[in-house]
Amino acid sequence: QVQLVESGGGLVQAGGSLRLSCIVSGKISSPNVMGWYRQAPGKQRELVAIITSGDITNYADSVKGRFTISRDNAKNTVYLQMNSLKPEDSAVYYCNAKVGIGLLVNYWGKGTLVTVSS
Repeated sequence: QVQLVESGGGLVQAGGSLRLSCIVSGKISSPNVMGWYRQAPGKQRELVAIITSGDITNYADSVKGRFTISRDNAKNTVYLQMNSLKPEDSAVYYCNAKVGIGLLVNYWGKGTLVTVSS
């Protein structure tokens, strides 16, 4: 019932910028928490950034100062603005939404590939 669809991935040069988008659809209230995760080949999926319904944000140390997460509740969309990209940022980026009261249920998108060349 709940679907998350990411877009905006692609190939960029090191030092470049990219903006990812994730639109949430389904008969649900605004997600309590939304976030972006990424997974590179041979590595575990890791948290990149999260944003709460109250617009409180947190970032992984590796992206602080370079990435910015935001959400547009009217459009049911979350964004990830990525600046000063590095080759180590290359990964599949996944959108995540946590929904519920008390116990939060996780929903995931299928991912969008970001490749940063040197």
